[in-house]
Amino acid sequence: MRRLIGNIKIAFYSLFLNKTRSFLTMLGIIIGVGAVVAMLSIGTGAQQSVLSSVQDIGSNLIIISPGNPEEEEQMMGPQMMFVGETAELGRDDVRAIKRESTLTTEVAPVIMSIAIVSYLNRNTQPQIFSTTENGRQLYNMDVEKGKFYSRGDVSSSANVAVIGQTVVKKLFGKIDPIGKIIKISGQNFKVIGTLESRGTDSFGNDQDNFISIPVTTAQNKVFGSDSYDMILAQSISEEVIDAATDEIREILRKSRNIRFGEKNDFRVRNQTQILDIISSITNIFTVVIAGIASISLLVGGIGIMNIMLVSVTERTREIGIRKATGAKNRDILVQFLVESIVLSITGGILGILFAVLISVLLNSFTVLETSITAFPIIIALSFSTVVGLFFGIYPAMRAARLNPIDALRYE
Repeated sequence: MRRLIGNIKIAFYSLFLNKTRSFLTMLGIIIGVGAVVAMLSIGTGAQQSVLSSVQDIGSNLIIISPGNPEEEEQMMGPQMMFVGETAELGRDDVRAIKRESTLTTEVAPVIMSIAIVSYLNRNTQPQIFSTTENGRQLYNMDVEKGKFYSRGDVSSSANVAVIGQTVVKKLFGKIDPIGKIIKISGQNFKVIGTLESRGTDSFGNDQDNFISIPVTTAQNKVFGSDSYDMILAQSISEEVIDAATDEIREILRKSRNIRFGEKNDFRVRNQTQILDIISSITNIFTVVIAGIASISLLVGGIGIMNIMLVSVTERTREIGIRKATGAKNRDILVQFLVESIVLSITGGILGILFAVLISVLLNSFTVLETSITAFPIIIALSFSTVVGLFFGIYPAMRAARLNPIDALRYE
């Protein structure tokens, strides 16, 4: 044990004498570990952010959208949006779900669009989210000031609007918007409420650049369409959300006269299913980028091996002297192996600190959210240690096998 400790001390002393070379040797490991941990933290942060955005809407939310489930899907924020030619959702679908579903408490149609909105000489182009009075509860729209539109407003297609904080700032500045008249696609609307700030979602979209109006007003006066972009439903509890999803699917198949064996022309997704899809996508993303980043660790390991081989050549006479004074092959092996492992572990620790710095900068100056957990740190440190051991074996064995007489003659 005393001999081993002595060899380790000699290894540290040798590294200390060549500080610049040691640092340059570690640089590949620092960059490799930093890249792996940073990439994993970005992937983990993205996953947590997206999952949080979805969960904010409600854990027992069910989303019905037009289109065949086998067609291409795209994740667009907390709701599922779909591409391709699709059948439409209409009033009959909403009525059927309300009439026949026993596992849902609320059902709300939704139309989403973008329109030019103006007040006096100021203009903006927010998202218009049109729904019924209970859509506020389903979509978690909390009113900061004023009120949300009522069932009466929906029934009468009233020209009333509830606006998000970004719209308030762009159109009104410090002026109280309640009671003011704005124009949406040329139509006059009275502002009856403002929504609490929701910030940006995981995709960097401003969730406050947002106006909500009654869906009937959107259909009859603004967009002139009888169809809906989606229907939101709320199950009576989280425990029955899968059963409620299946129930709605069967209700719509029946109401739309879809025969046995025929494909649906609509999609029904609940939050659990959407969370599973998001988790799968982000996990694949994390593994891929971490795999790419880990290549730099291998490059760093090759760098350690090359520098250690150069070091063995330069220190041939030193090795000869050590062997002549009683050092055995295993002592030389341990010395150079310890040097390699110390380089890789120290590089790994500095790489982790580098990744933390990158994470802090990304959180502070970009819309990306990062999250460094213990898992990537343990993996990166373990991998860097293995890299140091693996790529240090050959130089260490070469040094250990040197003939002491030849080594002493080396100039």
